[in-house]
Amino acid sequence: MPHNDTIHDPSRRRFLAALGISGLGLLLPGQALANKSRPGSELATLHDLSKCVGCGACVTACREVNAPKFPEPTKPFPEMYPSTVKVEDWSTKRQVDDRLTPYNWLYIQTARGQYQGQRFEVHIPRRCMHCQNPPCANLCPWGAAAREKNGIVRIDPDICLGGAKCKSVCPWQIPMRQTGVGLYLRLLPKLAGNGVMYKCDRCRERVAAGTKPACIEACPYDVQEIGPRAEIVAKAHALARNIGGFIYGETENGGTNSLYVSPVPFDVLDAAVTTGPGKPHLMTVGDMMADETRMAYAALLAPVAGIVADALRIGSRLAEGDGKKGGGGQSGPSQNGHKQEAAKKPSSEQLTQSESDDHFGEDIK
Repeated sequence: MPHNDTIHDPSRRRFLAALGISGLGLLLPGQALANKSRPGSELATLHDLSKCVGCGACVTACREVNAPKFPEPTKPFPEMYPSTVKVEDWSTKRQVDDRLTPYNWLYIQTARGQYQGQRFEVHIPRRCMHCQNPPCANLCPWGAAAREKNGIVRIDPDICLGGAKCKSVCPWQIPMRQTGVGLYLRLLPKLAGNGVMYKCDRCRERVAAGTKPACIEACPYDVQEIGPRAEIVAKAHALARNIGGFIYGETENGGTNSLYVSPVPFDVLDAAVTTGPGKPHLMTVGDMMADETRMAYAALLAPVAGIVADALRIGSRLAEGDGKKGGGGQSGPSQNGHKQEAAKKPSSEQLTQSESDDHFGEDIK
């Protein structure tokens, strides 16, 4: 059957019209690279690995709190062109919790071995590192990945097309893709990015409300704490001195907002853990954005990505509005492929940056 490029879906026509109009703004000044934090506003977390017993309470809490954000894919999946584009479907493996998936944004990585003649067992909660200068946010061509001023790095599921640029430039390859969900189904289901990328957003709605992320709140052993980055770095160094320990995350990839302190060196831990897809390493990582080519690309991309992101948001709202008109009061997944109960929580549009900033100067409850 010959390929037909005619667009029959009225919501898709409206989306492409919005994209075309927004394209007129390509000559306008764009926003800068990933948002820089004002002094004292950047929040970081500290993991004291000497306390972690690997109970998994943090993993359970993360899954429960973020369940409304998890994808609900539409099946059967569209055939992709070229055929080398592979389906990534975790919807039938939602119970997997020993690695990162679109349904599991945090997992416990365990290292066992010997160090200085003593046996060790160290448990490491792994999730997004929330880099200070994240290549995922700087290099996403659609502006779907972004760094907020409080240090949270997130992916907007309403405009992500699943191209996985964020994963390919992440030193730890954290983001995970789910096929059959997101804007590509409305835009170009055979040619676009094949889904949406998912990862930890550090419970951004809870943080904006002055509440701790679910993983920190649920931990019975006080493994984690959150606070202004300068204070967290100072605490990490004090803890490392007290236990004769080692720090990971302070300088990796130019600096992150997830610091780990371990009684065992991280190169020893890295050699002892299982790594691979969804199971990140613990190696020393240089600053990915220090590369001149990446920096130049990011500088050129920033204004375009900002405009495209705005266009995609407009198109997404238009498509969702048309879907609601035609869908009546049916239950099931919403237009963006997430559970209906997600609508009860603030959306990416409702939770503005100013609202996120409201609690920068307050203590996290």
